[in-house]
Amino acid sequence: MVSSSHEALHRIFQQDPGLFARAARHLGVAFPPPVSTVELSTDLTETQPLERRVDTLLQMDTEDGSFLLAVESQGRPAPDKPASWAYYLSYVYAKYRIPPVLLVVCADRGTAEWAARQVDIGPRQWCSLSLRPLVLGPDDVPVIDSPDDAARDIPLTVLSAALHRRDPGADAILNALAKALKDLSADDENTATTFIELTEQGLGATQAAELWRHLMAVDLSFFQSQTAQQLRAEGRAKDLLLLLGHRGVEVSEEDRERIVGCGDPDVLGLWFSNALTATSTAEVFASDGESGADAG
Repeated sequence: MVSSSHEALHRIFQQDPGLFARAARHLGVAFPPPVSTVELSTDLTETQPLERRVDTLLQMDTEDGSFLLAVESQGRPAPDKPASWAYYLSYVYAKYRIPPVLLVVCADRGTAEWAARQVDIGPRQWCSLSLRPLVLGPDDVPVIDSPDDAARDIPLTVLSAALHRRDPGADAILNALAKALKDLSADDENTATTFIELTEQGLGATQAAELWRHLMAVDLSFFQSQTAQQLRAEGRAKDLLLLLGHRGVEVSEEDRERIVGCGDPDVLGLWFSNALTATSTAEVFASDGESGADAG
């Protein structure tokens, strides 16, 4: 289970390693697509107690040879990070003897600009090592707002949604992605569900995430997986609380926990219908057979 937007921005490359070559074209760098990929250990710890881990590390085998792709998701500028990145690249090159490439993925434009700077390591008289990350930020990945374009490259669309999550075009991306995932689910529901999770986490705590949960609850109601059921329940719970707030119905902390903790979309739908006319939460919860429906 993806735990945060930080995870989504690098795990999307685990899900589809070929995404790197496609996304790098927008940076003006041509990498051949991989013919095979090996996911390597991200643990770069030595015998000392200091632990170092890269976010994602992939061995990319192409027709032109092999290289290591180290993917880092960066949320904000960090002065010590370039030194860590230089260590990562030096360590994996010494360990695997395969040329490394560092890709930094940033949903924040200021962070992307900071990360893209070349860092020269050494005294002013002689630069012994230069760090040149490839950086994907909101301005480097296009807004994919066409369902047809989204269907042609769903992983790139997920990345586009995550990087543009605070931009005005986020709604159009998510609507296009929802349509593409609806079509994908007919052939491969498990893969579609994985991309739903990555999108959910990649959007973080933004208004776009609220729209995505709504789309999952309404437009993708055909999903039957546990993850999709949970997403629909979360979306309906939020809609119910929003409706009660708009209608001025007082919701105690106990009632709120009951609503949020209900994992049954059908029960939440019934409560939502009651809430359209209810003047209290007692009236919202009052329904025949409801007491056992949302137990557990």
